[in-house]
Amino acid sequence: MRTNQFAAEAEAAFRQFVLRPEFPCLGAKAAFNSDSQTLRAFDELGSAQSTNALAESLRAFSRGEQRTAEYASFIAIFERPRQTNEQEFENLLWKQLRLLHDHDAAGHDWDPAVSSDPVDPHFSFSFGGQAMYVIGMHANSSREARRFPWPTLVFNPHEQFERLRADGKWKHMRETIRQRDLELQGTINPMLSDFGEHSEARQYSGRVVEENWRAPFPARPGKCPFAH
Repeated sequence: MRTNQFAAEAEAAFRQFVLRPEFPCLGAKAAFNSDSQTLRAFDELGSAQSTNALAESLRAFSRGEQRTAEYASFIAIFERPRQTNEQEFENLLWKQLRLLHDHDAAGHDWDPAVSSDPVDPHFSFSFGGQAMYVIGMHANSSREARRFPWPTLVFNPHEQFERLRADGKWKHMRETIRQRDLELQGTINPMLSDFGEHSEARQYSGRVVEENWRAPFPARPGKCPFAH
């Protein structure tokens, strides 16, 4: 984990980034306003050293009571690399998720509520037995809402989306966020879709991916790269 100085700087910058009036994601604002976010700073995205610390922190979050808050997020901010293009960031994001999965696979099964196949429309990343929707941010994102100075991964428990759907809140919130994103960017993110329509893996990096895009993992013969 990084020094206290960088962690404090990163947390202050991210809080300011999310709470500015034009930021579109109401869930992120609610997490900070209710103090239900967990933010940790790490050295390098996609490195083995950062993975050990990230896995420990993310596992504590997935086991903790805070995860069950109405709006809960685990935010991982990395000091390096500061400058990547969208393709480079996407590759590092998936390398990091691969490393996290390898770290986690011996002790936890994939969340049975979601698919482990990144092509499947019901795919979601899983860690500690909990499905997580991942949002990537970096300095050169084409989406302004994801343009943050340091590479960042936000892990949102899938169960909170299910609770919002069950409470009848999700549809209105989703439409409001999309309208706010339109006002900020001038366009709605073309990668957005509802769970079960297309694989959410296509949304993680923020890049507009090709129709035939597949999550960039080292393939295992005859198996989905994320399958146990």
